[in-house]
Amino acid sequence: MALMTNARTVKIEWGDCDPAGIVFYPRYFAMFDASTTALFEAALGMTKYQFLKRFQAVGYPMLETAGRFLVPTRFGDSVVIDTSLSKLGRSSFEILHRLTKDGELAVECTETRVWVTRDPDDAERIKSQAIPDEIVSRLQR
Repeated sequence: MALMTNARTVKIEWGDCDPAGIVFYPRYFAMFDASTTALFEAALGMTKYQFLKRFQAVGYPMLETAGRFLVPTRFGDSVVIDTSLSKLGRSSFEILHRLTKDGELAVECTETRVWVTRDPDDAERIKSQAIPDEIVSRLQR
């Protein structure tokens, strides 16, 4: 079973950088979050707003994340983020992000996320739910 992958090019903006002129590490996690959404949008052919509404979901919050920072990136750099689904469970999934600069691995990040909906017993709470079959089949390309 092959799992979905997606790549996107990102230009490092001034607001991504710290006073030393390199990307402030939390900004990578924002880029990776957007890359996870881009993977789902590519697989499903619809925006996040559309697929959350269609599948009556709240989202896919983070359970765990880790990053390795190998090569700094700076304002104006063009980087490529390769995002791949590395494991697909009943309600959770794992993602691997590999950010490269000029073909060299600069940052690597793993995420574990869970598919959630509103808790039917308490609308203020969220509850994990099995990832819908249609989504699973599209992620298993």
